[in-house]
This record gives sequence, C-alpha cells and structure tokens, in this order.
Amino acid sequence: MRSRLFLKIYLTLLASLVIVAVGSALLVRIGQDDEDRGWAGRRDRFIADMLPAGDDPVVLSATLDRLSDALDADIAVYGPDRRLIAAAGSSPPPPLDRPHREARREGRRGFATELADGRYVALRSDQPLGPGRRNPLGSLVLVAAVIGIAAYPVVRQLTRRLESLRKGVEVWGGGDLSRRVPVSGSDEVAAVAKSFNEAAGQIERLVAAHRSLLANASHELRSPLARLRMAIDLYERSASDRTRDEIIKNLGELDALVEEILLASRLDHVRRPERVEDVDLLALTAEEGAGSDVAVTGSPATVSGDARLLRRLVRNLIQNALRHGAPPVTAHVRRDGPVVRLVVRDCGDGIPEGERDRIFEPFYRPSGRSESAGGWGIGLSLVRQIAVHHGGSVRYEMVPEGGACFVVELPANGPQNDA
Repeated sequence: MRSRLFLKIYLTLLASLVIVAVGSALLVRIGQDDEDRGWAGRRDRFIADMLPAGDDPVVLSATLDRLSDALDADIAVYGPDRRLIAAAGSSPPPPLDRPHREARREGRRGFATELADGRYVALRSDQPLGPGRRNPLGSLVLVAAVIGIAAYPVVRQLTRRLESLRKGVEVWGGGDLSRRVPVSGSDEVAAVAKSFNEAAGQIERLVAAHRSLLANASHELRSPLARLRMAIDLYERSASDRTRDEIIKNLGELDALVEEILLASRLDHVRRPERVEDVDLLALTAEEGAGSDVAVTGSPATVSGDARLLRRLVRNLIQNALRHGAPPVTAHVRRDGPVVRLVVRDCGDGIPEGERDRIFEPFYRPSGRSESAGGWGIGLSLVRQIAVHHGGSVRYEMVPEGGACFVVELPANGPQNDA
C-alpha cells in the first residue's frame, strides 16, 4: 500500500522507455535494411559494368586481377551452369546457394550476384563489403537502463512527498486539527500541501470559534438561569408583580441570547442573504432610533440585502451604545460614493486602546469588568457577521472628544441622489 503509487509511476516510466527503445530499434533496422539494399544494388551495377562481356578467360582474368588487388578479395566468375570461367586471388570463392546474399565462412565475408547475361560472380574478402552492421537495440536498451536508474531517485522523492501528504491528511482526519504537512519545493505537490495547510488552518479556527462560542454561551446562560430560578422560588413563596416582572425579564434575556446564538450559527453556514431586497437604511435606522429615543440624522440611502438582518445590525449597535456607553446616543446615515455609511456614536468612556481589536469577539469581557456587569455578549459579533454577509465591514473609530463610535459600510444600491 505504501509503495503502490511509486511502483505504478516507476513501472510506467520503465515500460515507456522499453517501448521507445524497441520502436526506435525497429525504425533504425528498417533504415539499415533500406540502406543495405541500396548499397547492394549500386555494388552489383558497378561489378556488372566493370566486367567485360563474353566468356574469354584471359580478358576476364585481367579485369578480375585488378578488382582483386583493389578490393583485397578473392573473385570468381561462373557461367550460367555454375562452371568456373575465371578467378583471381588466392583461391576462387565457391558460389553461394542464393544470389544477392551475403555469407560468412571461416571468418571471411562473401557475397554473390547474378549478371544480366546469366553469369554468376562470387566474391570473398576479409574487409567489410558494405555498410557497417550494427545492432541499435543494444545501445537503446543501455540508454533506457541509464535513464531508468537516473529516474529512480526522482520518482521516489516525488512519491515520498505524496506519502507524507497522505499521512498528514490521515492524522488530521483522525482528529488532530493542529497537524500540518511539510511544504517543500514549488511544484504541484507543494501547491497541494500548501492549500491543505491553509484549509486545515481555516477549519481549525472555525472549530475553535464554535467551541469558544459554545463555552461562552453556556457561561452567559448561567446568570439569567440562576436569577430565573431564584425568582421562581420567591414567586412560589410570595407572588408579587415585581417578582413576575423579574421572571419575564430573565425569560426575555434568555430568549434574546438563544436567538442571537442561533442566528450567528446560521450566518456561519450561509454565504449570502436568503432574502434580498432594496432597503432604505435611513428609514430603517429611524424606526429603530424612535423606539430607543435615539436621534437619527442623514439622507436616504438604499442598500440591497435582508431587511431583517439589517434591522438586527442597527438594533445591536444602538442597544450596545445605550448599554455600555452614555447618552446622548446618535446615529447618522449617508451615502459616500459607492458605499453607504452608518455611524452610531455615544458619549461614554470609549474603549481602551488595547481592547479595540477584540470587541467584535463573541462574549468578550473587558478586563476589570465584573461578571455581574456582563460582557459584550454576541451583539457586536453579529454586527460584524451581518456586515460581512452583505459585502460590507464594521470598525471602531476613536473620537477625540470622548465616547465610542462604530462605523458600518455597506455597498450602495442605485444611483446617488445629490438632492
């Protein structure tokens, strides 16, 4: 199992090399055969043109002597009945069984050819009588073997990195979300390892965020549950309107907290608003401000999105300012080019500089704040989720004269109205 991929890749490489070697050898061999046939034809024509016509042994012997000296070969001419007519050299070579066929006898090379008039010429020599014969298959097999040996460490290194990636994924899938795979090189395997590490880090952060949300939510639910239990005990002993109002208040707090937790969880799994419509952010903010006695100013500005979620965004910002800031609380809406900007401001003490980056974390409790006073809850975290859900953003800005200022920017919809 561990080396299956390595064997597949390496054996495929070797098989490809063998196929290329055999195919190349066949092509070279075919080319050699064509070359040999061409050379043999020219050789036979040369001998036929050099030999004089007729069966005169004296004339033939003189020509054969010159050819024998030039070629350092034994030459013989036979008649159509294979009767020796003339010869030159140390001993006349015997006729071959088949004309136009080369042969080797006693370490000497020979060939025979039949002339147009029926005569038969046989030649035997210690020197090559044609193009050098070579075996290309052996050379190509040697080259393929060298390439195969050289490719072994390359293929092994590649598959070793894939095996390391597989092991890392298996360990991560077994529950170790902090596991990362080594990234080496700049090829596709390294790109896959890098992408896996990025995805694993993102999933680890999401799981950690959900765990933190669950832990903080369970902690925040204890306070209203304890107060509710105490109020119920008091109501059973002595029913009063004050105890009943306390029970209703705690139930409302529990209901709101559970609703916000469910909404935050749903937004984590939905990329875009479920219901999209044109929303006048100034009108929506004015409605929420009227219910909380907050002054709202600005000009009409339209955005696209889920009106219910945008109302929750505005409400959370206003309630956060009223709860943790100081009056007066104001809200201002205006369009600034391609964005619509919502600014909610209070006149409280503001947020310490070291904690401004954490105020959008769920259930973040500022340092020095008592448990009875509560933390920031999940309201500002929902504001950020809703803003990002609509393609926007939220940030905290410093106010020179004091107080807290939250700025939400959302993509504007439609042409800008300068009136």
